[in-house]
Amino acid sequence: MVGYLIRRVIQAVIVIIGVCAITFILYHLFPGGTNSEARIILGPRATQPQINLFLAQNGLNKPIWTQFAILVGHVFTFNLGYSYKLNEPVSTIVLQKLPKTVLLVGLAILLTVIVAIPLGIFQVLRRNKPSDYALTTMSFVFYATPTFFLGIVLIEIFAIHWHVFPPEAPQSASVGSILADWRALVLPVVALAAVSIAGFSRYMRSSMMEALTEDYVRTARAKGLSTRRVNYVHALRNALIPIITLLGLTLPAIVSGALITEDVFNYPGMGLAFFNAAINNDFPLLIGTVVVAAMATVVGSLLADILYAVLDPRIRYV
Repeated sequence: MVGYLIRRVIQAVIVIIGVCAITFILYHLFPGGTNSEARIILGPRATQPQINLFLAQNGLNKPIWTQFAILVGHVFTFNLGYSYKLNEPVSTIVLQKLPKTVLLVGLAILLTVIVAIPLGIFQVLRRNKPSDYALTTMSFVFYATPTFFLGIVLIEIFAIHWHVFPPEAPQSASVGSILADWRALVLPVVALAAVSIAGFSRYMRSSMMEALTEDYVRTARAKGLSTRRVNYVHALRNALIPIITLLGLTLPAIVSGALITEDVFNYPGMGLAFFNAAINNDFPLLIGTVVVAAMATVVGSLLADILYAVLDPRIRYV
């Protein structure tokens, strides 16, 4: 297990370097190169001496390989640069925004698990019945619905028409204050979780149905165990294993959905910061948020593998 973890950490480092390389290449493909960035930041009236000074201060006048090496070094020391627009270090902005996004994504994952697993089990136990067909149809509809559209629909129905929930997410500076305003959190969490619930319920249905056909289930039934015990002790425990793995692998999709959800509901997290950075041409903040999202993807994949081995004793990583 230790050897496997070491290999995965090395793979994670390689992946992060690869993300840095792709981001770095895209950054330098902007028309006008680094001079374009300098003019965007300094304004159209900037003189060439001012541009040269800007490039020197930010290391943009060095050879491209040197710039890339500096970027990688900064990433692994969590020195993500300086936001020209917000006049703050990017690492400081990330540390302020990231806990709020983690809260939003965590609540969405929790809601997904609470709703999708019982829903999938219910569909298996009622398979090929009208309720199964109805829930399957709803799952496909929600799975195909864009997150931004679902968020707008929720605002229209529950905020504007019925006045049940606020149309805007909590605007507090701390996570504790955001949790205190729980009514404003409902719509963003539901909008982010709805698509995941639709997908996870389908996976849970398939996994549970496959578990019910295994030999150990037939053996348990032959021993005279009750249907409830067979379904919820023997079959369910094994059906949950691929679902746990799927949670880690779908973390990137949920994080990317948070970007759109935060913009729709004006939620002050990483997604909204990325959106504003794109509008304001704040390149250091853009690069920093992309790298942090890549790290979250790598960590999610690693946690999925570890949980898979913990839940299934047959799995041994060497």
